[in-house]
Amino acid sequence: MPEAPQLSVVIPVYNEQDNLEPLLAELAPVLDGLGRPWEVLFVNDASTDASAQVLARLAAAEPRVRVLTHRINSGESAGQATGFRAARGELVLTMDADLQNDPADIPRYLAALRADLDCVCGYRAERQEGWLRRFASRTANRFRAAITGDRLRDAGCTYRLIRRRALVEIPVFNGMHRFLPTLIKAQGGAVTEIPINDRARRFGVSKYGINNRLWRGLADCFGVRWYQRRALRVDRVSED
Repeated sequence: MPEAPQLSVVIPVYNEQDNLEPLLAELAPVLDGLGRPWEVLFVNDASTDASAQVLARLAAAEPRVRVLTHRINSGESAGQATGFRAARGELVLTMDADLQNDPADIPRYLAALRADLDCVCGYRAERQEGWLRRFASRTANRFRAAITGDRLRDAGCTYRLIRRRALVEIPVFNGMHRFLPTLIKAQGGAVTEIPINDRARRFGVSKYGINNRLWRGLADCFGVRWYQRRALRVDRVSED
């Protein structure tokens, strides 16, 4: 049996059959180089392509790979929540399955996670997307900053390193992944950002458009603002 992991990598998957093998081939050597036990949790969100078969092969060849499968397509937030619930490491790294997140950035995430921090968020300094998607992201970031007061540079980037203790009481809802750093802060956690390398998609198509990326996110801001006013601190129990 693999050694108990210290780092759990959670990767939601929906119709990414061509990206999965190259992703693990690039990711595993980086994780091996960290000098700590790891696991990768692929969460198959009811893919309709050959992703399930590819993931089965990867898990059979690498015991540190685990595959979790949704019965119905539930979205990226559900994929992350499923991974969080199953993760065994004290540190949880979230990344996309489309090869746009660069595994070479992982050591920089770990170096940035000081003892007083709960979450390190990446921000894409040079976005590899068309002007319309960049416009939608900038608009959403400005609106959410005005409503929630949380001025993250790139709230849409889901490449993050989080202490598992900060995830225990995070509310799960459709859209949670967009607001995860804000929710952590609302519960008393500390968050920082680092610049990361953003790469162009090589295979497959994006699952996000203006309708499910911009308008839904803008509406969710008001719910998150309500939660910020009601949230309880996670560290409320005395250790004495």
